[in-house]
Amino acid sequence: MRALKLDARRINTISWFVRFTFLLLLTPNSCSANAVWTAYINMTFYVGDRMLSELGETGIFGKGSALKKVSGIIVPPDGKTQHVCHPNTNFSLGKGRETWFALIERGGCNFTQKIQVAVDKGASGVIIYNFAGTGNQVFPMSHQAFTDIVVVMIGNLKGSKIFRLIQKGIRVTAIIEVGRRHVIFMNHYLVSFAIVIVATIAYFIFYQIRKNRMARIQNRRWQELIADLKDAFGQLQLRVLKEGDEEITPNGDNCVICFEPYKADDIVRILTCKHFFHKDCIDPWILSHGTCPMCKCDILKALGIQLDAEYALELLQEIMLEDLNDSESANDQETNNEVLSATPYSLE
Repeated sequence: MRALKLDARRINTISWFVRFTFLLLLTPNSCSANAVWTAYINMTFYVGDRMLSELGETGIFGKGSALKKVSGIIVPPDGKTQHVCHPNTNFSLGKGRETWFALIERGGCNFTQKIQVAVDKGASGVIIYNFAGTGNQVFPMSHQAFTDIVVVMIGNLKGSKIFRLIQKGIRVTAIIEVGRRHVIFMNHYLVSFAIVIVATIAYFIFYQIRKNRMARIQNRRWQELIADLKDAFGQLQLRVLKEGDEEITPNGDNCVICFEPYKADDIVRILTCKHFFHKDCIDPWILSHGTCPMCKCDILKALGIQLDAEYALELLQEIMLEDLNDSESANDQETNNEVLSATPYSLE
């Protein structure tokens, strides 16, 4: 019988993925809670003679930021580059020594370097706005802690709007207050990785279930074909040639498949068309060609068998192997019976 078993390597891979995912998600470092604080920013600016004010939870404090309320004027760096990565970057301040925030664009260097330049220039806080094309997306920045310095990230749309207003000569002030505290158990990188792992596990499980289902269907079809072939070949007469038979006389025909003359004790199979050949020759021929090698009669069709060519030789090997095993079992049983019958019994 054809053996159709589960792929042990794939099962081990799935098991490894499951164990790895649970270990990853249950380790203290992975599941430790990180507090993220949002920032309320109340901005005030003048348009003509009107003073406008905007209030909203529009920012997130950096991980090394001081958490406190602070107010001041917003000042972008001089020049076209807004990244503030060079120590010689300047900020144009008005008269007086009022508190001010450096408005800086993300990119060009790390957050700590940007903040350090602004602090060295006297900023009391830093507002960093995200890349162009990110809308109002924000995240908690990782940077070195600076004493009493407030660091907040805002979205690109909001930051670009403030920068354009200041370029037009509009004075923009802001009051930054501490918003709500959010607890994040896993950062977005770990979440993304976990999603990939779960999707991979789900794919392997789905693949294995489908493979097992197809294997059961194929195994059932295989067994049905073997049974049908055995029944069909059982309808064909077998004959053992003996001394004196016409087929083994010098005038007898040879087997047209192996071209060997027939001999006593040869087993021949007689087809539906009455032609006969060595059993070991004609069985593979029928499974491969389906017809009589002499008259081209469709033997399998006459026996009611529809067989794909790809299964023919494999089926024959399976049938011959089972016949061989049955013969060996019968010989072993006969030998055991002879040994038992020859063993003397001791009666006391």
